[in-house]
Amino acid sequence: MALLVPAASFLERSTRMGEMGMNRSRGFTLIELLVVVAIIGIIAAIAVPNLLTAVDRGKQKKSMADMRTIGSAVEAYATDHNSYPVQATADAPISLPIAQMLQPYYTQVVPMLDGWDRPILYGTLSDGSAYTIRSYGKDGVKNGTQGATSGLDCDIVFQAGRFTSWPEGVQS
Repeated sequence: MALLVPAASFLERSTRMGEMGMNRSRGFTLIELLVVVAIIGIIAAIAVPNLLTAVDRGKQKKSMADMRTIGSAVEAYATDHNSYPVQATADAPISLPIAQMLQPYYTQVVPMLDGWDRPILYGTLSDGSAYTIRSYGKDGVKNGTQGATSGLDCDIVFQAGRFTSWPEGVQS
């Protein structure tokens, strides 16, 4: 014996189930989306400046490491030759003859640019008894004081095997 279901009750039931299903899968409201976008904006506003400062601190550390490499090579050269390699112009970019004196015997490659892609400066006394290695920092202008400095624009200076002007914080 076949079971007969009235057509009207079947259509009513399927329509009601369809409506219930649509209510459950509506998606997000505009308010919910705006709240999420606002939260992302707040996080970005906090994170981006910190990220930019970290990038600049990394450039300072790269500059310091490169300057230390040059200083070690210059010190090793002085041990063998009893004077530092003389460069006629003080606080000028490292000249090609100086770089050729130092590589490949004292360092594989002489770093020529600091972290901001500006020339690392090198100068000596005329008799080769002292040297200075300098990076002008983020702004590329000569400034700063002796000792620890707090700004990204302050110069980084390496003399006689040690930093005489360096960024604040732990130096290793």
